[in-house]
Amino acid sequence: MWKKMLVGFVAGIISGFFTAGGGLILVPLFLYTLKMEPKQARATSIFCILPMVIITAFFYGKSELIHWEKGILCAIGGILGGLIGAKLLNKIPEKYLKLSFAGFLIYAGVNMLI
Repeated sequence: MWKKMLVGFVAGIISGFFTAGGGLILVPLFLYTLKMEPKQARATSIFCILPMVIITAFFYGKSELIHWEKGILCAIGGILGGLIGAKLLNKIPEKYLKLSFAGFLIYAGVNMLI
């Protein structure tokens, strides 16, 4: 039980500090620390993100850091993308999910360094 709570705690701190934590932190922790199946780890991380995002958004909103118009429009797109992504998760072979995730992380990392 404590190990699982620690995983959530670490992800919550990283989510609040870097605004990242779901896929970047939770999925690898679920896979390698809690020994979950890859698709189950991804789905569980999505479930765990909601409470972290609500709390973090509350404090960011209180500090007037949220650009509401852009945020609402992106949220609408995110809902549509989430619907499609959730449907595709069970149809895409694990090998391609791993490759696309690794590619995304490399892309994001290189862009952060530039």
